[in-house]
Amino acid sequence: MKNVFSKLAVVAVAATALMSCNNQPKQNDSKAEPATKKETQAQAGGQQIAYVEIDSIMSQYTYWKEVTKIVKAKEANISKTLNGKQQQLQQAADNFKQNVQANKYTPAQAQQIKASIEKQAQDAEALKQRLEAEYQNEVAKYYKALDDSVHNYLAQFNKDKKYAMILAKSGGNILYADKSLDITNEVIKGMNKAYKGMKK
Repeated sequence: MKNVFSKLAVVAVAATALMSCNNQPKQNDSKAEPATKKETQAQAGGQQIAYVEIDSIMSQYTYWKEVTKIVKAKEANISKTLNGKQQQLQQAADNFKQNVQANKYTPAQAQQIKASIEKQAQDAEALKQRLEAEYQNEVAKYYKALDDSVHNYLAQFNKDKKYAMILAKSGGNILYADKSLDITNEVIKGMNKAYKGMKK
């Protein structure tokens, strides 16, 4: 499922202005003040960058924990339903074969029962496709809601325009990033605090 998160590859929030030139050391300064942690954060053209670990959001965000339980239950129900249909079909096919070998049917009866079993198989396949489509649509809605939640929260989180860009780090899509740029825990804490529960 994580492949769906390719949509979250980059979460960017545009900054409105560059840092003032007055904040840069003068060329003649021989002694520079020690840099604070904030001052050492990566900057692009004077603008700060941060990142959020997507895997951490998916494992620690309360909403996604609830979604995971719902999705697993849905998968189990679909599997149970389809397995039940498959067993019924297999039993019907086995009984038909045994009865044909025992000459319990007339040719007309055998043809009728065979057609009935084939119709049940077609119905089972149609049910499988419908359930899978419903499942995929439901999961897509959950991912969309998560995507919206992350974007909306980061927009509020960054309303002071502190960061010019907030990146989504997932696996190795970012080759290197200093840990001082990691705002994951702060974001997850804020998102969980803001989360009001799933709508019924």
